[in-house]
Amino acid sequence: MSSARVDAAALRSSLRRLAERRDDSDLYTSLRRVIDFSGQLFGVNGGGLMLADERGELHYVVASSGPSQLLEQAQLDTGEGPCVDTYIRDELTVSTNLAEDPRCPVLAPLVVPHGIGAVLGVPVSLSEMPIGSLDLYVDRPYEFDQSEMDALTRYGEVVEAMIHAAVTASRAGELADQLTYALDYRAPIERGIGYLMARDGLTHPDAFQKLRAAARSGRRKIGDVANELLDTGHLPHETD
Repeated sequence: MSSARVDAAALRSSLRRLAERRDDSDLYTSLRRVIDFSGQLFGVNGGGLMLADERGELHYVVASSGPSQLLEQAQLDTGEGPCVDTYIRDELTVSTNLAEDPRCPVLAPLVVPHGIGAVLGVPVSLSEMPIGSLDLYVDRPYEFDQSEMDALTRYGEVVEAMIHAAVTASRAGELADQLTYALDYRAPIERGIGYLMARDGLTHPDAFQKLRAAARSGRRKIGDVANELLDTGHLPHETD
């Protein structure tokens, strides 16, 4: 049996140093450290963090390198990719060979020639609502092992703790302010998702995507769209 690629003691040390250097008044710098520390531990080629705005639309916040920035932006432009799937489905997503991944027919030609071979993404949540994804990439086809998946999940939990502390602080900052919708609208969003699941026979991820798409198309906050759905029984622009 092969040994784990991520050493447990090194992971604990990395997480401890992150906790010691966390600054809840400067969320961006703290998140930047997560990307830097995770890259050092994993020895991968890069990584990044994507977070959603009030409309449920993803934006990349931190990227470790030029290819990382390209990967994040190309996923936003195409609406496909492991990080998008991670956010929408709120689950760990792996692409071991992006060039041959049938989920990414548009994305792959844009990023594979620039050194993106495999991607691992874990969800980031706030108050049990998905708000983004944390990812790592390797410049060739690559089989991530369980230790790498577990370790990135731990880093994702650190990101969640940093964001939660920042948005509840008296001086949260612009980035944290953007994310407070997850606290303010958690209940109506979840009720709206449940309504769509029952009405349309959808899975939870598909109902969330439908709600998110309605918010994006109308350039409205996803929580406001959820409230309208609950009040009227319809998404914006739906007809009987």
